[in-house]
Amino acid sequence: MKLPKLTKTYCRTCKVHQEQKISIAKNRTRGSSHPMSQGSKLRMELRGQARGMGNLGKTSRGSMNSWKRFNKKQSKKPDIRYTCKVCNKTSSGRTNKRAKKIEFQ
Repeated sequence: MKLPKLTKTYCRTCKVHQEQKISIAKNRTRGSSHPMSQGSKLRMELRGQARGMGNLGKTSRGSMNSWKRFNKKQSKKPDIRYTCKVCNKTSSGRTNKRAKKIEFQ
């Protein structure tokens, strides 16, 4: 997917359409962005939950190791950030299409 380096879009802080620079941020999982969240596997093990097999809900099934790409999509949605050239604020939160590779022109 090819994207321009600069686009003119709406800036939330300036409240005007400004020229903005596009960059890609690293996609972070929910566990890495909130490592101390209550539902993390390590904290569940420390509390004595999620031990052994059986009907433990999300932790009862073991991992699927036999197939390499089991239940995975081929591409990811990129996390694209827009930085305003006037106020230098960065914003995101716009839905993007799936792409294996992103290239800036």
